[in-house]
Amino acid sequence: MDLAYKLKRLWAFCFMARPRIYDNPEELEKAVDDYFEIQGNKTMTGLALALGFDSRQSLYDYQKNNEFSYIINKALLRIENKYEQQLSGNNVAGSIFVLKNMGWKDKIEQDLNHNGGVQIVMNKVESVKPSYETKAE
Repeated sequence: MDLAYKLKRLWAFCFMARPRIYDNPEELEKAVDDYFEIQGNKTMTGLALALGFDSRQSLYDYQKNNEFSYIINKALLRIENKYEQQLSGNNVAGSIFVLKNMGWKDKIEQDLNHNGGVQIVMNKVESVKPSYETKAE
């Protein structure tokens, strides 16, 4: 094989995008709704697999496209809501971990009293309007 052919193949491999799985928002929305109708835990990776993607990054790529962003944002919000509801249960460590990876953070507010001591006023988990975009995996 000559060098020009190898370089052409390398360029095609590195820079050519795969064809989209969903060509219109209606197809994507139906696939998302089908995923949420089945029984079982709902996760970001589960959603990605159900949509036929090979990584979570594909979710983020569709999210960047204005044509599909509302559908993906709503689907991710539904998953986030599930974990938020689980915070009222007995075993919340997993939900806290997932929510922190979705952009939530622990927030501790402190009140300094006049004696120089510190009194913790509140400890809560707070949403910081996450951006689900990540760097390439």
